[in-house]
Amino acid sequence: MDVIEAIRSRRSMGLVKDEPVPEEVIHQLPEAGSWAPSHFRTEPWRFFVLTGEGRKPLGSVLVEIAKESMDDPSSETSRKKLEKTLVKPYRAPLVITVAVEPSADNSKVIDIEEYGAVYAAIQNMLLAAHGLGLGGFWRTGQPAYHRKMKELFGLSEKGEVLGFLYFGYPKREVPQGKRKDLSTCVKWLNAEKDFENL
Repeated sequence: MDVIEAIRSRRSMGLVKDEPVPEEVIHQLPEAGSWAPSHFRTEPWRFFVLTGEGRKPLGSVLVEIAKESMDDPSSETSRKKLEKTLVKPYRAPLVITVAVEPSADNSKVIDIEEYGAVYAAIQNMLLAAHGLGLGGFWRTGQPAYHRKMKELFGLSEKGEVLGFLYFGYPKREVPQGKRKDLSTCVKWLNAEKDFENL
């Protein structure tokens, strides 16, 4: 698949089959992620591959975090929400948690650039999955950045979970996407005076 075609045709796909993803396919995803650019070659990404019952602890921690914002976790409404939260990691046969561990070995390293490198790794993985015939989507939200999530994945104080990538074989055809006209976000600056109109 041509790279430009892959970029334009990739879509977030949550409707995936329970069918396991073969290990030889799984290995290619973090491998693709590891080829993202990183300033000073720090390679600050960390990948945690969850399959089978390896997804269960993630569900348990999501429940613990959800309980913290509930007035009464034992109420009928809360219990139903918690039951749904517990099985979220089972929405796909493969979940890859992606985290950043900013380098502590180089004083020139800027944390935001470490985050940027990991976001680039995530995009590499999403594109690789698409090229391998997988459907996938990237989930984030407040629970991802909670200290309990950091503890679950053994991250340092500076480390952060930046997302959960859910992958599986799609149940249906991926719909075509659309984007705003590029004129809404691109400005051509061909001369110094062009900056006066920004």
